[in-house]
Formats: sequence, C-alpha cells, structure tokens
Amino acid sequence: MRCRTLVHSVPFVATAATLAALVLVATGAQAAPAAAGPEVATVVVQAGGNGRALALDGTVEPVRQATVAAQVGGNVLSLAVKAGDKVRSGQVLARIDERSAAAGLAQSDAGVTQADTMLRQARTELNRTRELRTQGYVSQAAQDNAETQVKAAEAALAQAQAGRSQAALARNFATVTAPFDGLVLATHLDAGDLAAPGRPVLTVYAPGAVRAVVQVPASQAALARSAGKIEVQLPDGQWVTPARRTDLPTADPVAQTVEWRLDLSAADSAGALPGQAVRVRFAGVAGAAAPAAKPAAGSLTVPAGALLRRGELTAVYVAQGPQFVLRSVRPGSDVGGNVEVLGGLRAGERVAVDAVKAGLAGARPSGVAQSPAQ
Repeated sequence: MRCRTLVHSVPFVATAATLAALVLVATGAQAAPAAAGPEVATVVVQAGGNGRALALDGTVEPVRQATVAAQVGGNVLSLAVKAGDKVRSGQVLARIDERSAAAGLAQSDAGVTQADTMLRQARTELNRTRELRTQGYVSQAAQDNAETQVKAAEAALAQAQAGRSQAALARNFATVTAPFDGLVLATHLDAGDLAAPGRPVLTVYAPGAVRAVVQVPASQAALARSAGKIEVQLPDGQWVTPARRTDLPTADPVAQTVEWRLDLSAADSAGALPGQAVRVRFAGVAGAAAPAAKPAAGSLTVPAGALLRRGELTAVYVAQGPQFVLRSVRPGSDVGGNVEVLGGLRAGERVAVDAVKAGLAGARPSGVAQSPAQ
C-alpha cells in the first residue's frame, strides 16, 4: 500500500515543478520590457514675423502642346509612333478604319452622277421647249416650268457635290497626322481600340519652349503681383529668371488659387522636361531692393528638418499623445533654416524636429517640446 502511494506522488511532484517553471518563464517574459523606439524632439508651430517673400512648388509644362483627337469613328488599324518619338508636321501618326467613310464617298459619287444626269436632261427639255415656243406649239407657262426644272437640277447637283466634298474630307480624317514638328508626349489609344469623334489619340508637344506653372494661393496673390523678383529653380538646382510671366485673371473656385505661367528662355528650357517639379520664388517689392527672405505675416514656420519630402508629397510628423501622425502640408518659402507652412498645420501643434527619425518604428515624442528657431 505504501509503494502504491509513492508511485502516485512522483508524477504529481514533477507536474508541480513543471507548472512552476512555466509560471516563472511567463512572468519573466512579461517583466522584460519591449524594445522601445527612439524619442524624437518636437517643436511648437508658431506664427512667423512680417516679411515679403513667397516660395511655392510648380510644374514644368510645354508652351505649345496639342492633343490630337479622332474626327471619325472606327477601329484604330495602326499607331505609327510611341511616346518620345520625334514627328514632323503632316507625318502620319495613326490610321483609322476607313471602310465606312469610303462607302459614304462612293454613295456621294453616285449622287453627283445622278444629279448631273438630271441637269443634262432638264437643259435638253428647256431647249426643246424654247424651240416649240418660238413656233407657237407650247405656252409660256410650259417654258417657265422647264426653266424652273433646270434651276432645281442645278441646285441638286451643287448639293450632291457638297456632299461628296464632305465625304471625301471624312475619309481623309481616317488618317491622323501631326499638327506641327515636335515630340509625342503620350498615346491614348492603341491598335485595335475603337476611335470616336473627339476621343484623344495622342498628345504632341514642341520641345525647346517650356514654362513653369505654379498655383498661388488667393490670399497671397497680391504679394506675388507686387514681387519685384521672380525666380524658378530648375530640377538641376539652378535658379533662373523667367523670360515672361502671366497670371490668369481668375481664381480656381475649389482650390482658391491663381495660376501663374512663367515662360523660360530657350537656354533654360533645354534642361527641363514636361512634368518635372520646380520651385518658384517670389521675392521683393516692386520698386524696392529685394529684402532677405522672411515668412509672410501671420504664417507658420517649422524647421527644415521637420519636412518629409517624397516626390510630390510634403508632410510632417505631428505629435498626438504618445505617438506621431504623418500629415500632409503645403510648404512656402525657406527662411534661414525654417520653412514657411501655408496649410496643413495650426499654431500650437507640436511636430517632430527630425522627420526621418520620427518615421522609425516605435518613435515617440520627447517629454519636453523645444522652442522653435527664430
């Protein structure tokens, strides 16, 4: 009986020890702190001082550009060019199925032949009626009726000839040609696609003449117009002065911006391609020397390192509780280490000083916010 008790007590003790070990392991795992992310210093967004400068992002666009559209319906039989190809004025770019247009032209030809035959017959009848009238065999009314028939036949022939010209023109539209010398910017259809009147086939632009297009906020329109100096920063980093500037007289009703078009010289256009991003700077007041760059009155500024630029995206990491939230912003002019923010932030918010560090996993705001650089 005692041996039976010992046999049963051994597995019980082993099981208790195993459970104790598991409890210790679980307790140790919970006690070990998880790897924490870096603490990132923050800065309070504040309003800038008075100034007369503005810098915005723009886009390069060709001065002369045309979207060639189909003028007849039908399948695209062939596309002779692709994006980036050079084309000459009048060069064939695409061919559209012209069987329907050819049938219409043949029908118009038959209509012209019929109208011409009817006119010949009407004139013969008029000549015969006139001879009979001189001999007194027909009345004047019969002669007047014959003359009317001739005029009607002449009008029918003119109508048939106009229809034939229209059919011939429609058949010519089946061949899409280049409107001027240039480069193919993009193709919108391919062989086998269905073309329809007004549907774009491809886009052609003339190289060597480009412009920077920038959307100026309506609230800054007066400052931009009064700027004594306007410069465009090309993709290679060089600042150049536009050869011509034009601001449209209307504002976008949705974005509340005014479009400015800054034409570049031929030399400056050589280093810019359509679609590239550029920087446009409005500085100084007309009739006065250009002052040092300062933020516009009432604007917000953040350190330059707080901005995260990825292609067309410009954003900052805003501190919200124990974490950062990425928020898109609209940058303005550079002001001695700080950057003016035209939209996306409010005064009093905290942003990460180092945007790259704030984007690391587990990054969190530091306990005390730094004061912004003045």
